[in-house]
Amino acid sequence: MEFSEYVANRRARLVRSAVLLGCSEADAEDVVQTALSRALRAWRKVQRADSPDAYMQRILLNTLRDAKRRRWSGEVPTETLPDSIVDDGTQRHAEGFAVRQALAAMSPEHREVLVLRFYADLTERDTALALGVAPGTVKSRTSRALRALAADLDTTRSQR
Repeated sequence: MEFSEYVANRRARLVRSAVLLGCSEADAEDVVQTALSRALRAWRKVQRADSPDAYMQRILLNTLRDAKRRRWSGEVPTETLPDSIVDDGTQRHAEGFAVRQALAAMSPEHREVLVLRFYADLTERDTALALGVAPGTVKSRTSRALRALAADLDTTRSQR
């Protein structure tokens, strides 16, 4: 697959992965653009990899980690605050928000493994390649992360 074809097919998914890993939409676009630039420079290596998607997710994770080391991620002042959260009335939206909130509260290791396994749809082996860990580590992190996510979502639901 050529680079331009890969970008056309996978860019939106990479941006969504970056958002789920804790970036704002605008920052996710920047991180993915930087990751794709890095991938272009090493495109032959990406193509030859056992799993180009796992290789690309690894590039994305490394780019995100580099960006977080450099950026200040404190509060951003705003002139006015909304009186309440606007609810469009859909249960799916509320559940998606709860999942994003729960992911944001997790450790980076748990957030990364859940996003790669269940959003990027990587196998355990490919997730291990992307994270640079053993497949057994992926299994144990996934198990712990799912328990933490379920507990957090149960707590969120009971507070409603």
